[in-house]
Amino acid sequence: MSKPEFFVFAGTRRRMYAGPLGSQIDDFIELLQEQGYDRHSILCKIRSVADFSRWLHRQEWALEDVDPDRVRRFLSYRKRSGRYDLGDNAAVRQMTDLLRSKRIIPAVRSSSHRGEREQAEEDFRQHLLQGRGLSPVTLGCYQRHVSRFLRARFADGPIRFDQLTATDVTDFIQCNASGYSFSRGQQGVTALRAFLKYLLQRDKIAIDLSASVPKLAYWSLAKLPAHLHADQVTQILESCDRTTVQGRRDFAILLLLARLGLRAGEVAALRLDDVNWEQGSLTIRGKGNRWARMPLPRDVGEAIVDYLANGRSACADRRIFLRAHAPQRGFRGATPISIVASKALARARIDHSRGGAHIFRHSLATEMLRQGSSLAEIGDVLRHQHPDTTRIYAKVDLSALRELAMPWPGGAR
Repeated sequence: MSKPEFFVFAGTRRRMYAGPLGSQIDDFIELLQEQGYDRHSILCKIRSVADFSRWLHRQEWALEDVDPDRVRRFLSYRKRSGRYDLGDNAAVRQMTDLLRSKRIIPAVRSSSHRGEREQAEEDFRQHLLQGRGLSPVTLGCYQRHVSRFLRARFADGPIRFDQLTATDVTDFIQCNASGYSFSRGQQGVTALRAFLKYLLQRDKIAIDLSASVPKLAYWSLAKLPAHLHADQVTQILESCDRTTVQGRRDFAILLLLARLGLRAGEVAALRLDDVNWEQGSLTIRGKGNRWARMPLPRDVGEAIVDYLANGRSACADRRIFLRAHAPQRGFRGATPISIVASKALARARIDHSRGGAHIFRHSLATEMLRQGSSLAEIGDVLRHQHPDTTRIYAKVDLSALRELAMPWPGGAR
């Protein structure tokens, strides 16, 4: 789409390019096109930005004067005049982000106390990158939990690590562990323990508070793994409308979950370079920053090709799966993949309390067990690092368990 198509009339073009932001309109259009916005959406955003530009001109402010305060004042003006649109905020934010990326306006400065917290989080992040070699997913998880702890303890006040106590630590864990799964709660425990050890190493605290991080109660193999039957998996796959771009994308994602047992984060991280079409293999970025190469089943490969050839937009992002709506970019993390899986379960009218991407992984393992695969073979396919992780699937092998069951006293019931 060429830029002149947006402005058929010369008068319209003059209005859109008026004011201090006028020199940036062409670059703004190009950015929106790259992000996959359609013509109507781009026009709406240009109108909002153009009105902001004319408002700046009337206030006698230059391009370099754009800052968060003037953005807020402009949006308030739009509301008072009755011309406010829900898209104004996003459009102006996207333009200011563009100006910052071009260094026309400075980055937003936070308050001093907030800056202290952000600096502490960044220092810890660098420590993890240099010393722990964590994967990007795990690194982000650690950061979220530590950021939540700092906000809970210090709010917007000064960061005083010397004032931390064991009670602060236990109160935070007790508050944040309730209502979450064990794995989610354990992530917080591990992240906080690592952060407190880091503070001790850097002499920011005098005693080792990591010892005060409580352990979460957990009984190994206490639950049966939630799983779907083979006919239910087929029903979910058939629910995808493969005449649409989103349907083709979701079908490929669900096949990767169901046929290969990939984790949600592994699907989101897949890049175009990870597929070796000649060898029929797929490179997987797994947990712990470990890489693995897996065979690419024919039906999975065909589904990916169908999406790439008949749906995926041309985009600078090298990740295979993109958002369905603008701005078009690759999925950031596991959550969007889990949402795709949950929506597919709902669409197929399969009610499952623990619906999400991981249920397909459990379903693959359960089906392999029913087909006669050993636990060692299942562990290899799921890329488990420890045999104990796979042992839970023995609990769903009912025929084998019946042979171990003791006779009921007094006869069968």
